[in-house]
Order: sequence, then structure tokens, then C-alpha cells
Amino acid sequence: MPVDPAVTPAAEPSPACPVMPLLAGGPQLGEDSFRRVVEWAPSAMVMIDPAGIMVLVNAQTERMFAYDRAELIGQAVEMLVPERLRQHHQAFRNGYFDDPQPRPMGIGRDLAGCRSDGSEFPIEIGLNPIATEAGTMVLASIIDITERQRAQQRLEEALREKTVLLNEVHHRVKNNLQVITSLLNLQADYAADPRLRAILAESCSRVKAMALTHQLLYERKDFSQLHLGDYLKRLVQSIRTSYRAAGDRVGLRLELPEADVQLDLERAIPCGLLINELVTNSFKHAFPGERRGEIVIEILEDADNRICLSVADNGIGLPAEPELAQSSSLGLQLVELFVEQLHGTTSIGRHGGSRFAISFPRANSKENP
Repeated sequence: MPVDPAVTPAAEPSPACPVMPLLAGGPQLGEDSFRRVVEWAPSAMVMIDPAGIMVLVNAQTERMFAYDRAELIGQAVEMLVPERLRQHHQAFRNGYFDDPQPRPMGIGRDLAGCRSDGSEFPIEIGLNPIATEAGTMVLASIIDITERQRAQQRLEEALREKTVLLNEVHHRVKNNLQVITSLLNLQADYAADPRLRAILAESCSRVKAMALTHQLLYERKDFSQLHLGDYLKRLVQSIRTSYRAAGDRVGLRLELPEADVQLDLERAIPCGLLINELVTNSFKHAFPGERRGEIVIEILEDADNRICLSVADNGIGLPAEPELAQSSSLGLQLVELFVEQLHGTTSIGRHGGSRFAISFPRANSKENP
């Protein structure tokens, strides 16, 4: 069969190798057309016979491996493999010919090619068996992924820098909030009015609830979401410390689901502040004098992917008021504000104490403002 004029003489196999016959089976593809497809492919193309001898290469193979075509044709394909891997490559090649199937190689693995000067570079390979009149041969498509790996390394480095920066930001915010807490405590120590001291103490509690969010994000190095269970355990401990004067007279219990509930940062802070307000209000108002009782915080996640939290106590209960917004208590007005930020709903129970039940979606929907 004559060689197509579009293909350079260097594209012809060496005299020691048989000329590639027409592809066997199915629609016939002429040798000239097949060679043109291979020659101008953007990736390196190498065809080998069952003995591992290269019978066809293209121009991209010459450029990629820095060999002349005449140096490759008739040679074992292992010359393109790093010397340290050649023995294993022969075993892999023999195994492939036992059951030749189209197969990608290199994805998730470290494969390397070897240039004529001995330098190595990362590659990915696609193997395709080709049925010919001379038997089954394998056409390997080889891609140099050096630039891809460099780009990936740059992205990973940028991600590490971003992670370090976010970590530092949360650490600084947490420290600044702790400084604010200390200043409020100092101011409370100098306040002669008990009501003013109580107001400052409540402000300290709110700042601590926000600082705890940033503390947990800093500790876990996960800035996308907060583990609600861990957060509430620490929050309950902080509230208990603030109201240690109640001693064992008022119990504080936390009930969590078996599966961990996670919140994004946008929801974690108002959720924490909401629970802080409700528990603080129960400590302040539900158990006057020496009255004993218990406060229970419960978290559930329903089938509609909504989070249901409740804060209940068995104290003296709430006065009859139709709406939270009409209350003169700043704490209850803040509760309504935090529920709105969570895009949630509230129900209030007044039998046998008080119970605030809040339900809100786990994640913001696109319709929510």
C-alpha cells in the first residue's frame, strides 16, 4: 500500500518491522488514514505488538520523549519507562495482553515517563487494543501531566494559605471577644448598682456565646460548619459556671440526638445566642427564692431536614402574653430576633413551667432573604 504524501517519510516503520496492515474486523480503515489520525493526535501515540516492540509512534511522541522516530521504532516500549520501573512494567504489559480491554491508567496512580536524557515526568496513559491482520496490538495514548500537577500544587498551596488565614482570623476574633468579656467583667466589679451589674453579666454571657463559636472553629480547623452537639456542651458548661450561685438547686440537662447535627457559621451564632438567652432567662426568672427545678435543652432533626430545639423548665412559668415582641424583657425580644435570623418558628408552652420550641431549616434556601 503506498504511503500517503501527507505523512512524512519519518512516519514509516523501520524495515525491520512489518508495515501496519489494514485494521481487521468491522469497517476497514486504510493504513494511510489511520496513520494520519495517529500522527496528528495531540497526545503521544505509541503502538506496540504483543512482544512490547514499538511499531508506530507519532510526532508528539518524539517531542515528549526527546527521541527521533528512528530511535523508537523496533525498540521495546520499556525504553520510555524509568529504569527503576521497567521490570514491573513488563509484568503489567504481559498481564494486559492476556485480557486486552480499553483502560485508562494513571488516574489515582503515579506513572512516569523517561526522556532520552533520563529525566522523568508524570504521565497518564490510555490503552486501547487494536485488532489487526497481524494480531492484537495496543495503541497507547500518553499525556504529560506536568503542568496539571503544577497547577494543582499551586491551588493546594493557595488553599493552605487561605486555611491558615481563616484560622488566624477566627483566633483573633475569639481573642478580641475574650478581651471584651474581661472589660465588661471589670466594669461590673466597679458598678455599685446591682441592676447594672446584672446587665453587664448578661452582656458577658452573650459575648462568650459568640466567642465560643470562633473557638470551636479554630480548634477543629473546619470553617464551613459547626458541630452543634460540641458547641452546646461547651455552652452549657459556660452558663453553668456563670450561675454557679444556684448550686445544685437548679439542674441543667442537655439531650442530643445520636447523629451529630451540623450548622453553618451563619446559623451557628444566632442559634447559640438563642439558647443562651432562653437558658439565662430560665435561671433568672423560673426559680425564685429557693425553688428547685431543672432546665432541659433538647435538639432534634426531623424528616424535613429541619432542626427542632427546645428549652424547657419546671419553674413558675411565664405570664400570659400573646407575643414575645410585647414583652418588656430584652432577653425575650432578642429571642424573637434570633428566631427571625434563623427563619424559624416558635411555639410557647406554659403548663408545668415554660417551654420554648423553635423549628428552623438546617440550611438557608434560595428564597430566604
